[in-house]
Amino acid sequence: MEIYLARQPIFNRRQEVYAYELLYRSGNDKFYSALDGDQASSEVITNSFLLIGLETLTRKKKAFIDFTRNLLENDVATLLPNDLIVVEILQDIEPDEKILEACRKLKELGYLLALDDFVYHEKFKPLISLADIIKVDFLTTPAAERRELVQRIGPRNALFLAERVETREDFEQAVEYGYSYFQGYFFSRPHILTGRDIPSFKLTYLKILQEINKPDIDFDRLEMLIKTDVSLSYKLLKFINSLSFGFYSEIHSIKQALVLLGKKEIYKWLSLVSLKSIGENKPDELIITAICRARFCELIASAVGLRDRSSDLFIMGMFSLIDAFLDQPLDDILSALPISEDIKFALLGGQSRFRDVYELVLAYETGDWEKLSRKTALLELEERKVRESYISALEMSNQIFLRNVS
Repeated sequence: MEIYLARQPIFNRRQEVYAYELLYRSGNDKFYSALDGDQASSEVITNSFLLIGLETLTRKKKAFIDFTRNLLENDVATLLPNDLIVVEILQDIEPDEKILEACRKLKELGYLLALDDFVYHEKFKPLISLADIIKVDFLTTPAAERRELVQRIGPRNALFLAERVETREDFEQAVEYGYSYFQGYFFSRPHILTGRDIPSFKLTYLKILQEINKPDIDFDRLEMLIKTDVSLSYKLLKFINSLSFGFYSEIHSIKQALVLLGKKEIYKWLSLVSLKSIGENKPDELIITAICRARFCELIASAVGLRDRSSDLFIMGMFSLIDAFLDQPLDDILSALPISEDIKFALLGGQSRFRDVYELVLAYETGDWEKLSRKTALLELEERKVRESYISALEMSNQIFLRNVS
C-alpha cells in the first residue's frame, strides 16, 4: 500500500514550531476516505513511522495524529512513542465510558491528548478534564465564542490551540484571547507595512539573488556583494570547506571559493542563504517550507517534461513565499527581479505548466488529496514519484537548514 503524508506546522506564541499535524491517506484512493475503515488508517500511521521516520517528518518534534473511535479502543496509539505524538480525538466521537477509559489509559502511559475541532457541550466535560490541548477552528467559530471557550474552561485545565488561523490579525487575536498554539497559514501571508521601504541589508540580498539569476555570473560583482556581509562571507567559506566538497587546498579569496563551487552550487546555496537572511525575524518554518517547495519542484521537473527548466522550477518554489519574507506585495517584488517570466506568471496565478507544478506542491503540502490526484493526472505523473519527491524534499530541507543556513 502506498503511504501518503503531508504535514502542517503548529506554532507557539514565539512563532516557533512546536509540532506538526500529520495528514494522511491510503494510496488506493484518489482522496482520504473514512470508508476505507480504521485498519487502513492504522496501517498508514504505523507504516509512516516505520518507513519514513519522525526525524524526516517532524525533525523530532511532536506529531499530532487523528484517532477514530476504533483506533482509540484498540490501543493503536500505544504502538507509537508517547513522547513524540499527540493523540487527536475527533469531534464526532461520543465520550462514553469506553472512550473515557481508553483516554485515561493513554494519560497514564504519558500520552498527550487533544480535542479536535472543539465545540462546547456539557457531555464533553469528562473529556475536557483529560485533555491537554483543545483545538478551536477559527474559520467556523465566531470571535466571541473563541474567547468564551478559554474563559469557560480556563488555561489551567488545558492549553488552547487555534487552528485554521489564516491571517496575522487572527494570530494576534488568538494571542490576546489566551491561546498557546496556532495552526494555519498566517505565517505565509504577508503583513504589509505601508510606508516602509525594504531594509538596506535585505536589498543587498535581493541584489545577490538578481546577480545569480543572470545568464552569465559576474564573479567580481558577486564577490563585491558578498564581501559587504561578514556573516555571509564566513558561511560561504564554512560551506565550501565542508567534507562534502573534498577541497583540501586553502581558499584565499571569496572569488576563488565561488569559482570552485561552480554556477550550479552557487545558485542553490546563495538562494538559500540569501532567503534565510531576508527572512530574519520570520519563523524558521517559513524558510524550511520555501526550501522544501524549491526541491520538490526541482525533483518533479524531469517527470513533467521540464528537465531543462529544473533550475527555474527550483527558484519558483523558493520565491513562492517571498512576499511573506519581505512583507511586500508579491507582484511588486517579482517585477523587480530578473527571473523567468514563466515563474512570475505562475506565482501570480497564471495558468501554465509551471502553475500546475506549483499547485501540485501546494496540494501535497496541505493534504488536499483530491486536488493532488487531479494535478497528478493532469501532469501525467506516477503517484509514487510524487510521494518520493515530497519525502526527498523534506529530507533535503531539514539537512540544508540544519547544516548550511542555521
